[in-house]
Amino acid sequence: MSNIYIMRIGHRPERDKRVTTHVALSSRALGAKGIYVDTEDPVLEGNIASVVERFGGDYTIKTGITWQEALADFKGKVVHLTMYGQRVDEAMPKIPTDEDIMIIVGAEKVPAEVYQRADFNVSVGNQPHSEIAALAIFLYQYTGGSHLYEDRDGQMTVIPNERGKTVVNKDD
Repeated sequence: MSNIYIMRIGHRPERDKRVTTHVALSSRALGAKGIYVDTEDPVLEGNIASVVERFGGDYTIKTGITWQEALADFKGKVVHLTMYGQRVDEAMPKIPTDEDIMIIVGAEKVPAEVYQRADFNVSVGNQPHSEIAALAIFLYQYTGGSHLYEDRDGQMTVIPNERGKTVVNKDD
């Protein structure tokens, strides 16, 4: 399976902190290796780094990186999630799983250049909805859900069960 990276365009720290946090957490949980965010946000970086430290995994976050910078040396395919793209079920078979991908997720109007630069403009539904939901659905389909329950060798792990909450701190 390829390495998956996320590029978040249009992050507004005063307005989008929870949404961008959830974009990062969802992408991490579903197998991405890292996220780039176009607006500098040290609080967001700290929050995501804390999750990675506690729950493990190989996930990075870099803020203050434009989409042009993130894509400058990127060698894989670029997938832009947009309500106006090709249907996800039609696009998915065309997206390679043997090379890295960068998924662009916008918070506000995405520049036309992104549509042109993307190898795939993909829609997850044709109704207004959350970019978090679109990203999660895309990643689940792309990875087959293979990362949902993997052990990431963190300090803490959640043990799924029908009732109750079981969190194991590996240091105990």
